[in-house]
Formats: sequence, C-alpha cells, structure tokens
Amino acid sequence: MRKTAETDGALETRGIEQVPDHERTARTRGLFPTWVGANISVLLLTMGASLVVAYHLDIWQALVVAVAAPVVSYGLVGLIGIAGKRGGAPGMALSRAVFGQRGNLLPGALIWVARWGWETINAVTGAYAMLTILDIVLGVRADGVLDMVMLLVFVVATFAISGLGINAVQKCNKYATYFFGVFSVLVLVYLAVHTDWSKVTHQGAGSTAAVITGVGMIAAGGVSWIPSAPDFTRYLPRTASSKAIVGTAVGGAGIVVLPMVLMGAVMAVSTPDLASASDPVSFVGEILPTWLAVPYLLIALIGMLLINSMSMYSAGFTAQTLGFRVPRHWAVSVNAVISLVFGGVLMLVATSFLGSFIAFLSLLAVAFSAWVGVFGADMLRRTEYDGRAMTDTTRTSAYWYRGGFSPAAVAAWAIGLAAGLMFTTSDWFTGPLAKNNVIGEYGLGWVATIVISGLLYLVLPKPAVVTAAPDSESAGTTGSAASAAETAEESATAGV
Repeated sequence: MRKTAETDGALETRGIEQVPDHERTARTRGLFPTWVGANISVLLLTMGASLVVAYHLDIWQALVVAVAAPVVSYGLVGLIGIAGKRGGAPGMALSRAVFGQRGNLLPGALIWVARWGWETINAVTGAYAMLTILDIVLGVRADGVLDMVMLLVFVVATFAISGLGINAVQKCNKYATYFFGVFSVLVLVYLAVHTDWSKVTHQGAGSTAAVITGVGMIAAGGVSWIPSAPDFTRYLPRTASSKAIVGTAVGGAGIVVLPMVLMGAVMAVSTPDLASASDPVSFVGEILPTWLAVPYLLIALIGMLLINSMSMYSAGFTAQTLGFRVPRHWAVSVNAVISLVFGGVLMLVATSFLGSFIAFLSLLAVAFSAWVGVFGADMLRRTEYDGRAMTDTTRTSAYWYRGGFSPAAVAAWAIGLAAGLMFTTSDWFTGPLAKNNVIGEYGLGWVATIVISGLLYLVLPKPAVVTAAPDSESAGTTGSAASAAETAEESATAGV
C-alpha cells in the first residue's frame, strides 16, 4: 500500500503541491487536538491577569472575554480552513490563486518574517522554561553555556516534530491535550481551595469598552494562525463538513483559552504582578507549590514546543512559496537555523531588546489581517483551486494574471495593511489614527485591517476565476464535481 502522511511513523514528503483525492482521508475530528496544542501558552495567564489589573474587569466580565475571544478568532481560522479542503494545498500556496505568482511574494514574505520572529521568542521562552525546571528539580543554575544547550535542545526538538510532518504534529497535539486536561484540573482544584473568593467575586466591574478591548486583545493572538489553517485541513476530503471544520477550531481553542484566561484572572486578585511579569513561566512557577509548579512548567514547555512546531511546519510551506526549492522538511530547517541564531543573540547579548522585538513583530501581525481580508473575500467566489496553475510559476500559469500580479488583491492588501497600521498602537509604533476613535480605543486595528482589505477586494475589478483543468491529476475534480462536493458538505457529519 502506498504510504501517505496519514500512515503511522511516515515522513510527510508532500510540499506545496495539491494533495490527490485518494490521499485525502483525514477526519475533521482530528483537527480538535491541533487547535488545542496551538493555544497551550502561558501568555494566556498573563493576558487573563491583565483583564483584572489593567482593564479592571470583574470575574464575570473576564468570563465573557474568555468565551468570546476564541469564537471570534478561531471562527475565522475555521472559515479559512475550508479553503484547505477545497484546494488540498497549504494556505500560502492557495494564496497564489488570489494574489498571483509574484504578487503572493509580498504578503508571504511579511508572514514568513513574522513567523520566524515569534518562533525565536518561543524558543527563548522554552529554553528558559527548561532552565527553570532544572533549577527547581536539580538545583542547577543557568550560565551562558547551559543557556545555549537548552536553546539547542528546544530548537532541535521543534525541528524534529515539524520536520516529520503533519502526522507527528497531530500525534503530539493529541497527547498534549490529555496532559493539559490533567494539569488544568489540578490547578483549578488548587485555586478553588486556596483562593479568597470573596475578593474575586467582589471585584468592581469594568466598562463595556474595556470588555471589547479585552476580547480584541486575546482574539488577536488567534489571527496569526489564520493563514496556516489550510495547512492542517488539506488532507480532508472535499465532502468534509465545513461546519465541523469551524466547530473543531473554535472548540479546540476555547477549551484552552477559557480556563487559562480565567486562571490568570483569579491569580491576579492575590498576585497582580502576574499581569506585568516579563517571564510568566518562572513567575507562576514561584507562586504555585512545588508539586504543582513542576507539572505546570512541563505543560508550559510542551505547549511552547508544540506551538513552535506547528508554526515552523507552516513556515516551511511559506519558504517554499517564496522560492526555496528544497523538500518541505528541509525548508523547515531554514526557520530552525534562524531561531537558533537569533535566539542565541537574545539570550546572550540582547535580552533587553526582547520587549522591542515583540512590539515590532506585533506590528507585522497586521500583515496577517490584511491577507485574511483579501483571501477570505476571494473565498466567497472561488470554490476550487487549480493545482497545476499553483505550482506553475512561469508566465504560462493561469495564476500569472498581469505580470505575475493580481492588481485587485495586491492593492486591497497594501491599502488594508497601511490603514490597519494607522489604527494600531504598540510600544514600538503608534499609528496616527490609533487614538481618539472607537477602533483605536478598543484595540481593534486588526479588525479594521480585515474589513478594509476585504471590502476593497470585493469592489475592485478582479481577474476571472480559474477552474481546475479536467485532465489535471493534481486538480482532483472538475468544476461540476467540485460544486457537487460543496453542496454535499453541508449534509456531511462532523465525523467525516
């Protein structure tokens, strides 16, 4: 039997090319642990604490934020993920159909830079988590050499998981889901016993504006996963339920975001410094008892490792669409080397630069939103993608358009990006329209970016939709078959 990415222990060899129909045997329920693993981040604790300390919300308002944020952001993740089962290819490869072969390099490059930047931050944080565990358990103190060893171990582990491919990523996420469930129960029980609930329940309520700002802040983190959504749905059959794709994304993220944000909000009542902790890993490890601190640090470490593995997995596809003509697993190694080099610089000589670096990467996240607006609007008119045209980067490609660019998509993306930056504020940059208006007050610059770029793309004249060639093996189905699949999807069950 021919091996596929779904075969146990197999190395995924497919890159950005379209997956043939006979290999698309995944199930939508397998996406649930994927989005659980994408959210096991200790930063959610800090965000939950900031809802109480910075935005002055009470516990009930924090609950509203913790529910609404994953519904908003991962609802978008699920919706864009539908393109993966329509086209059977990674997000940035499908994006060629929208922006053109050359035009796609513009959003692709910014998204790639943002990915390796955040992968560097996660690698450094993961290394510090391992150093903290060694200190608590064995009493080993960190030094420059041990710092580099831990960073190397973390990056190599990340490369191993992401390099093996989607099967390894999903298996690790599955086991991490179980581990996270046990950890959450332990911490919740501890908090229930040791928390002064009279203080928690008598916190003064914040403003409605603060609630909206909180939702925007936490939801913005999920937006960075939207371009990656098709990477994890391209092995689904064309008849897979679109509702199930969206539901598993929202459910998988929500089951993590809800307890983590609420735990942070409860902890902040007695330890408000959590909201401003520069290193939440060691900080929370100090306020929990040792028997609970060690499991916490382990799950934090595993979470960062999985998030980095998923990000690096997608970044490998992005590197291929940018012109790195190497197999997918070697394309992943490009980001691994970058994370190792820049992580070493941050840990050894430039730790004071960390805050500014994160602020800069936050600005690059607006590029994600501009891409989402254009790509999402394009999905309203496109139900299939030509696999042959996607991989043909010459002038003969049906996705060459005008000089390799789709003018409508590129213009809408660029204008949306510029407008979004005007409404965005960070420690590194504040846009001229970021204050004294509703969007700036609520921290919804990323929402403005999606709306502006999407609406512009809808109204601008666009090239005709290119359908798959009937004799193209990579295309999988003809236009009529694809349309039938779209109709059938709504009646498919969540277990497809």
